Amino acid sequence: MTERIITAQTVSLDVDAGADPAAVITALSDALGAAGRTTDPADLARAALEREAKSATGLPGGIAIPHARTASVTAAGLAMARLSRKVDFGAPDGPADLVFLIAAPEGGAAEHMKLLSSLARALVRPEFVAALREAETAERVIELVTEATDPGASKKTTPDKAPDEALQKTPEKTPARAPEESPTPTVSAAAPEEATRPRLLAITACPTGIAHTYMAADALKYAAERAGVELAVETQGSSATTPFDPAQIDAADAIIFATDIGVKDRGRFHGKPVISSGVKRAINEPDAMIAEAVAAARNPNAARVVEGCGEVSGVDAPATAGGTGTGLAARTRQALMTGVSYMIPFVAAGGLLIALGFLLAGYEIANTTLDAGGSLDDAAYIALNNSLWDLPSGGLLQYLGAVSFAIGSGVMGLAVPVLAGYISFAIADRPGIAPGFVAGIVSLAVGASFIGALIGGLIAGAVCLWISRLPVPQWSRGLMPVVVIPLFGSIVVGGLLYMVLGKPLAWLTEQMNSGLESMSGGSAIVLGIVLGLMMCFDLGGPVNKTAYLFAIAGIADAATAGPAQLQIMAAVMCAGMVPPLALALATVLRPGLFTEPERENGKAAWLLGASFISEGAIPFAAVDPFRVIPSMMAGGALSGALIMAFGVELRAPHGGIFVFFAMNNWVLFLVALAAGTLLSAIVVIAAKQFGRTRELTRADVQALAV
Repeated sequence: MTERIITAQTVSLDVDAGADPAAVITALSDALGAAGRTTDPADLARAALEREAKSATGLPGGIAIPHARTASVTAAGLAMARLSRKVDFGAPDGPADLVFLIAAPEGGAAEHMKLLSSLARALVRPEFVAALREAETAERVIELVTEATDPGASKKTTPDKAPDEALQKTPEKTPARAPEESPTPTVSAAAPEEATRPRLLAITACPTGIAHTYMAADALKYAAERAGVELAVETQGSSATTPFDPAQIDAADAIIFATDIGVKDRGRFHGKPVISSGVKRAINEPDAMIAEAVAAARNPNAARVVEGCGEVSGVDAPATAGGTGTGLAARTRQALMTGVSYMIPFVAAGGLLIALGFLLAGYEIANTTLDAGGSLDDAAYIALNNSLWDLPSGGLLQYLGAVSFAIGSGVMGLAVPVLAGYISFAIADRPGIAPGFVAGIVSLAVGASFIGALIGGLIAGAVCLWISRLPVPQWSRGLMPVVVIPLFGSIVVGGLLYMVLGKPLAWLTEQMNSGLESMSGGSAIVLGIVLGLMMCFDLGGPVNKTAYLFAIAGIADAATAGPAQLQIMAAVMCAGMVPPLALALATVLRPGLFTEPERENGKAAWLLGASFISEGAIPFAAVDPFRVIPSMMAGGALSGALIMAFGVELRAPHGGIFVFFAMNNWVLFLVALAAGTLLSAIVVIAAKQFGRTRELTRADVQALAV
């Protein structure tokens, strides 16, 4: 018999677990810890709250399903609380009184994932939820959950009947049983009218693939049954995925994409009418989505899936209410962020290698032409012409420094093409990568650098997307993403940059660099304040990344970067380190103002902040943005201003305290960092004095753990 995922220790009925999701999740995590399902309840609570920050887990009907996958979970488990005081988990219809915390091990077995998925699907059924609310004992809850997640455990359950007689008090209102996991639809030949019904396919997928993926699938299935529409669903979640048969796709009249992540093998659905939304809309508004899909199937101008592209085409493709459709500005921002996210690893690796080269061989290595045909100093000559085993006496450090600098320069040289390539990729998918890289390479050739990459990547993506939408004969479709789109996209964007846009963009880049070099005194301090505010505004989001991109654009060429560019890099890094360090300090100075998960996050934030990872402050900002973010911006602005006033220079684009060797004055860098950190900590402590959140008491925890 399958091991039960819920026990009496993890069920609490009619308890007051606190006033906010953090308190409830902490209590349920402790209950799972007491039951031996996790070795570190605080880690589980932190992971669940991080997931909560990405997307609220409240569902219509007073239900919440916070969930997490983490290495501290030893066996898949479930903790449930029926709350006497409802807590708001972000559901559209109000707070929740039934809360399930789903805990999955990092390498969770498929069988356990199926059990957890089955529970998520059962929560879509109103009669199951009603039975949970009427249950008088923990044993009754366990029985209901066990029957829902493991039907074979009950003799009362058969494939053709509801899983529990108690759930059939009003059979006329009981929805039909959801179709089985197999996506193959059943078409009745004995009912001619059924042959005319629209045939729909749906893909559901959420980031963790544990709960929302399967709840959305069943919500759509029930809605399709109510509407008399054929529907098959492919769940791209933690459990094994059974892809649609090609014959099903050919027969489908429309597709529903209810996903928060990319659809696997999207090109299978080329040309099919499509309705797209986030996965939660499929749970909240399944009937509306089915109706929209039926309308799309009958509309010759409906939006359609484009082969090989992450976009849809069509005349009537506006964003639907509650969906995830975006305007041009939002889609452009998403494309730019995609390019920056792919570029950052190249910048970090290349920049740190260059900084290591400086440490080993001195800053003069940047002025060496690492070319066998150019003027070489001894270190460069050794690096290019000798082996490690054929060095003059005392030349090892110079050799290693020259090699490190040469490798880092090569990696940094890829940053601009990668930025442009993945901006184009975000717009036109794989066919846009090659033209995007061409745009980046040409931008370097004409001196347009990062500005050229931004403009060129957008142009390349738009051109490739336009070409992909051109009507072409069936026989040539296979050539489009492999040959035609990359070829003509590269010709168009490369030609535009070389012949039209190159010189204006290069002039703009040169003027920006000249302007930075001329900055001093008050103007430099104002720039430091602005950069500090931007770095702390969204903690790793678009505004933060814009400031970071501005900084690394100035130091990308180590041989030409001047003092102003190096000071901007120092200001950006110092300000970006402030939020996690300030919040870590605040949890130490006034722990009572923070929940237990926040205090645990504070411990990790020390290292994250020291390493220049601003995202370490996100768990705090997600719970209390209106007090946390302004407090962090105050400290970031102070640090940025002090760095510019002190004239601190930094030659590495990442690393935090681990790249002190790449600074001209690390002591003053620490002074600026300490000042900003202390200011933000004081401000956030003062702000949290007002309307502070009630912390879960030990009595509450014990009540939930019993």
